[in-house]
Amino acid sequence: MTISTKVNRYFEEKSIEYQKVEHVHTNGSLSSAVASRVPLNQLAKAVVLEDHDGHNMMAILPADKKVSMSVLNAKFNAKFQLSREKDVYRMFSDCDNGAVPPIGEAYNMMMVCDQLLDTLDEVYIEAGDHQTLLKIERQDFRKMTSHAKHVRFGKEVYH
Repeated sequence: MTISTKVNRYFEEKSIEYQKVEHVHTNGSLSSAVASRVPLNQLAKAVVLEDHDGHNMMAILPADKKVSMSVLNAKFNAKFQLSREKDVYRMFSDCDNGAVPPIGEAYNMMMVCDQLLDTLDEVYIEAGDHQTLLKIERQDFRKMTSHAKHVRFGKEVYH
């Protein structure tokens, strides 16, 4: 598998251009960035959240950050939690398990995008498998996130 069917269709419909960056098989955004020699802050990852009413939202943020639930809960007046893995696998059935492309609109999902990504000239995203990233220029990333709320919600990850 390379680019997911829904992502491919979405890119065609929105005329979004990209460059493929292939890498060895990895099991997460951090290792994908390292394998591709992409700065962690330039790799946008997707985290699927569920609110207190069972509605899903995709949080898109740099790979070197983690979601601040308290910021999102306050901003949306909700109580978010991580969606269950099996539910995410079902929602993204055209992707390898765990390789979620950060394009909520392609999956009819509400999105919130961390403002840190808005300042980048280029952003890398998962394509839907564990061996391909897509490099997207600023203007096309803006198209992809034009229906998202843009909020600063990523917090530092300490290792």
